[in-house]
Amino acid sequence: MAPRSPAQAAQTRQRIIEATSALLTEGGPEALSTRAICAAAGVQPPTIYRLFGDKQGLIDAVAAHGMEVYLAGRPEPDADADPIEALRLGWDEHVGFGLANAALYVVVFGTPRSHRPSPTARATVAPLAARIHNIAQAGKLRVSEHLAVEMVFASGCGTVLTLLATPEDERDLTLSDAAREAVLAAITVGTPRPIQPGIASTAIALRAMLDTTDALTSEESALMRAWLTRIAQTG
Repeated sequence: MAPRSPAQAAQTRQRIIEATSALLTEGGPEALSTRAICAAAGVQPPTIYRLFGDKQGLIDAVAAHGMEVYLAGRPEPDADADPIEALRLGWDEHVGFGLANAALYVVVFGTPRSHRPSPTARATVAPLAARIHNIAQAGKLRVSEHLAVEMVFASGCGTVLTLLATPEDERDLTLSDAAREAVLAAITVGTPRPIQPGIASTAIALRAMLDTTDALTSEESALMRAWLTRIAQTG
């Protein structure tokens, strides 16, 4: 039955969004069949088409709802903070959100859409562009603002999607730090924060050469590799 008032329509719309969000969290994008959504929300398919246009419109609404919750709880950068540090913080927050909300992140940033970009993904560009603009105003931007936004956006999304595609117990979160500092070095002037200084780079070199020596037994080599990996990750 169709809602009899705008208030009822809004309530039904919110119920469908919440039911779809729960399905997405529990089962991933594959769980979002129209039949499953209708059963979870207690509605008929025509209601979805009337309120959202089509299934993709519903998924966009679910993505927008999840991203609004994230952005609402995201602190504004300190106006007096170094703008490059503010961008670092934004990167880390973005990666943390993606890893904590894997299914939603894949829907927003990992699903190819040739006909039009995700409106939710577009919405996340605005706060990124603001942080890039602050860097430009400080005279620390090496490339155009547009190019800097595109580079950070692409690198950040690629980093999160790569981590999500890796089994959780095998993820190396130093990938995020390294990718972040690489893109910062490419778009900003000045000396970037070192990620692998001194002992860390030495450990990486030694680990890379372990296979070239037969001075260690296989057990010793495995132990040495583990030690060197720990040193390389902690610096």
